[in-house]
Order: sequence, then structure tokens, then C-alpha cells
Amino acid sequence: MRHTVGSSLIALGLTLSVAAPALAAPACSAGQRKVDEANALRFQFQQEARLGNHDRACDTLDEIGDRYADARDAFEDCGAGIVAIDLRSESRNLRIAKKANRCD
Repeated sequence: MRHTVGSSLIALGLTLSVAAPALAAPACSAGQRKVDEANALRFQFQQEARLGNHDRACDTLDEIGDRYADARDAFEDCGAGIVAIDLRSESRNLRIAKKANRCD
């Protein structure tokens, strides 16, 4: 799980740097904030999983998914479609993580 989500976020970061000119729009700033929130929640998930708090870890994965969905919508609104596509793949990786952690 850690490797899948972590490496995907690195790819997302690279995409964000390529799409930087498009990120000047306010909607893109909101999208970046949502990605940042998802990153913080990802750390929280790792801590909850490490502590063995399964229910809270699964709830945190759901919250990460919500942030990705909000970010994807914001990036689509501001014309940074390539970032939105990367967020769709992040959502797929999140579903895999949920399944691996038996959160479904």
C-alpha cells in the first residue's frame, strides 16, 4: 500500500509541476490544497494502520478519496485536465489500498 500510493503521489507531483502555468487559476489552487490535504491524510492513514486502528484507517482512506475527488473536479474546472487524469489513477490506487486493507 505505502509503495503504491507513495509512488503515485510522486508522479502526481511531477504532473503538477508540468501543469504549473494552468495552476494559476483559483480553482487550481483549490485543487492543490485538496491534494495537500490528501497527502496529510495519507500520513495519518499510515499512523492509524501502524497502531492497528483498522476502522479509523479505513475511514481515513475514505477521506483521502473524497479529497482526490474534490481536487479532480477543481483541476477539471481550471483546465488542468492532465492533473485530473492523474487523480483518477490515484483513486484507482486508493481502491486497491482499501481492498488490501479489507476496508470494502
